[in-house]
Amino acid sequence: MIQSIANITLVVRDYDEAIEFYTQKLNFDLIEDTPLSDSKRWVVVSPPGSTGARLLLAKADSPEQEAHIGDQTGGRVFFFLRTDNFWNDYHEMKSKGVHFHEEPRTEPYGMVVVFSDLYGNKWDLLG
Repeated sequence: MIQSIANITLVVRDYDEAIEFYTQKLNFDLIEDTPLSDSKRWVVVSPPGSTGARLLLAKADSPEQEAHIGDQTGGRVFFFLRTDNFWNDYHEMKSKGVHFHEEPRTEPYGMVVVFSDLYGNKWDLLG
């Protein structure tokens, strides 16, 4: 049997602002944007060339969900974005206004730097 994680839900405030951030600032591909009702959409984004899990951008629909936008993991790094061109991606993201919490550093597993998405969720950019 072969299994894999297809999508990971990320709670967002607004579909369009989330799509803009992920496609324009992080260069993700918009895989799907399907209306499900007047207020709900099935929105999936993915890093270019990725064959792994994708992000399902889910608009918060309750005060409880809204309270967790940007803090789905209690302040820990939430996602790990691996790249085959660390310095290019770092400089491009920085030039587009992505907020980095530190300068890039070398670890035993490679280059790493922590950044935040538009809501404050922490990510590692790994090279």
